[in-house]
Amino acid sequence: MTPLARRLRELIACEGPISFERYMALALSDPDHGYYMTRDPLGEAGDFVTAPEISQMFGELLGVWAADLWRRMGAPDPVRLIELGPGRGTLMKDALRAARACPGFLQACDVHLVEISPALAERQRRTLAGAAPAIAWSASIEAVPEGPAIIFANEFFDALPVRHYVRLERGWSERLVGTDETGAFAFGAAGEPEPGIVAEAPLGAVIELGAEARLFAERIARRLQAQGGALLILDYGYERPRFGETLQAVRRHARADILADPGEVDLTAHVDFYALARAAGAAGARVFGPIEQGTFLRRLGIEERAARLKQGASADQIRSIEDALARLVDPNRPDRPGMGELFKVLAVTAPDCPAPAGFEEANA
Repeated sequence: MTPLARRLRELIACEGPISFERYMALALSDPDHGYYMTRDPLGEAGDFVTAPEISQMFGELLGVWAADLWRRMGAPDPVRLIELGPGRGTLMKDALRAARACPGFLQACDVHLVEISPALAERQRRTLAGAAPAIAWSASIEAVPEGPAIIFANEFFDALPVRHYVRLERGWSERLVGTDETGAFAFGAAGEPEPGIVAEAPLGAVIELGAEARLFAERIARRLQAQGGALLILDYGYERPRFGETLQAVRRHARADILADPGEVDLTAHVDFYALARAAGAAGARVFGPIEQGTFLRRLGIEERAARLKQGASADQIRSIEDALARLVDPNRPDRPGMGELFKVLAVTAPDCPAPAGFEEANA
């Protein structure tokens, strides 16, 4: 039994079944035993791999995208360059290196990494040692100083807790986590239905709501509306509301039991981009997309960047570059994993911000 499992059992014994949203939040972010608080989960030796770890091209293109947007914004000085949940710091390292090509941009940048995990913050410090400009760490976006901001959120929103509601005879009831007769964690449902949900659906249908993700997007949108800048969200998810759950647990690059070993497995859910866009728009921001990641990266010139990297490369290096390119931009197939279609990109900007690169053809 994991230390967090012991703590959750004690909590449930004292208070009764808890919402799945609370279970997920504790499993990922408990200060002492949460999954992200105690380890570096990335890489082949970890549990999953993200786009910045697949190829330098990903972070480089985002660095150029940010520098280009800064110029479109009128080159504010200073500008806060922020990353939410920055993993190992690889994306920011590659972005800063590529952004050197834009005169004045790095000199105007005030770089902030928003990270709650001590383990990952330490890894980020090693990755970004000697980086210019200097980097500051914050535990929340609210702790970052005011001012125009360009914000990256790559695979950040998928890790925010979700609520589940199940269609029962008595109506829509919130999914809870309790324990069964053996002491194992088990799903149940609240005794009273949720009066605010009136959707028609078959018995057993599930509604997955990312309430925390919507509130987070709303808070950032209000900041952008008042102070200027843009948020770039890159994540796996869907564009229209739908029934069904997308929750998954991952351990060592394979599916795992959602309720087994809390604190030891990654829990994520697909991002509802429609809900994020509505929340940001209602807060006064301008919204572009979402568009597929493959489309976005191609518009930024990833194929041209890959061609340049292959110049003078060995045969093995060329194969590696081609494999990374396909993984970032192609649809997923049984014989070859690809992020290009499932992953979406959404830009949230201040009302007066010009369309960012890659979104000129997208509806605002």
